[in-house]
This record gives sequence, C-alpha cells and structure tokens, in this order.
Amino acid sequence: MKKHILAIGGGGFGRTKSKYLIENYLLNLSKKEFPKVCFLPTATGDNDSYIVRFYSVFSSLNCHPSHLEFFKRTVDIEKHILKQDIVFVGGGNTKSMLAIWKNWGMSSVLNDAYNNGVIMSGVSAGAICWFTSGITDSWDSELRILPCLDFISGTCCPHYDEEPARIPYVKEILIRNKVTSCISIEGGAAMHYIDGKPFKSVSFNNNKNSYNVYLENKVIVESPFDKIQL
Repeated sequence: MKKHILAIGGGGFGRTKSKYLIENYLLNLSKKEFPKVCFLPTATGDNDSYIVRFYSVFSSLNCHPSHLEFFKRTVDIEKHILKQDIVFVGGGNTKSMLAIWKNWGMSSVLNDAYNNGVIMSGVSAGAICWFTSGITDSWDSELRILPCLDFISGTCCPHYDEEPARIPYVKEILIRNKVTSCISIEGGAAMHYIDGKPFKSVSFNNNKNSYNVYLENKVIVESPFDKIQL
C-alpha cells in the first residue's frame, strides 16, 4: 500500500473553472470510482464561503465530498477521517490550524489515516502542514519557519512565485543556515510524494514548477523536480 501526499503551492479549487485539473489528478490517485473526500477548512476558522466553494467544485466531480468543522459541533473526527479516501486541507493561518488540531488530537488521527492509505493533500497551509516545517505568513509582520506535522522530512515554501517576499526569504534562510534546503512550490504546481519521497511535480497551469532550493558554493541553486504537465 502506497502512501500519497499532494502539496499544492497555490491555486486550484476551481479557480480555472473550465478544467479541474489538479482536483481530478488528486481524485485519480485513489483508484476508486467515487472516492470519499473530506475538506478541512480549519486554517480559515471554518469560513463558510470557503466550504461552499469546496462543495461547488467537488460536488461536480466523481466523488463523495464532506467537510469537518471545529468551530461548531464537531463529529467523531477519528471515525470520520479514517473512512475517507482523501483528506484536503485548505489554506489560511497554519499556526492557528495546528494549534486547534493539537487540542483535538488531530495530528495523531491524520497520521493513522495516512499510514492506512488515506491520501493527504492541500493547498498553501494545507501543503506545508505535512512537512517537518513550513514557511508561513501566519504572522502579518514577516514570514517565519513553523514546525509542522513531519509526515515528510524537510521544509516547504508554497506560493514561491506568487508572493514577492517568498524567494528572498528562502534565499535568506539558506544563507543564514536556518535550513539546508527548501522545497519551493509555485502557484499552479503541486509536489506529489509517494511513501514520503518526491515523485513528481505536477503542473496544472502553464509551465509551473516545484524546486529543491539549496546553497552550493555560496550560490543559490533552484533544482526543478521532474514534472507532469496536466
């Protein structure tokens, strides 16, 4: 049984309305005709419009969508998550999301599900949460490195080409030896991991990439991963 994580750098969720490319790629990983997909909108405080947008997209695809909330009456999270085929974590404030999850024992539930073959995925906060650490704008003053769930070893930066502070910050933390490398994912791209190891970068916009960024002989190197263009 292979374990899959799909970390999306930005975009998706029906923003390209005519083609649900990354959504269908994710659903196809399950190998099921109608996989069960659970949306976790925790990082936005379970924002109603975000939940509606999830259903507006996934209800039109071949799947059984559901969502899990922590700011209203909460269902039995272990029972619900373990019967899913796919978990999709939304974007927002990663630090707040992880704090809420810790209080509910969610990291343990997700880890059990992951080890039982449930596909983990998400965008932005939902991308970095699976790594040892992630670069986040959870604080409004500056980007920071945040400890995450450690399902995948390493540090991840989403929105690599979408937000102007991202590339300089990755360069800074490499030069200052805060990290040895950084998985940097552009908007319109996702990094697909199988059994905790990088498989392919998946581009669902024109020529978008994921990189392993590191310092070599005091020079920043952006090494692109092999890519699937959808």
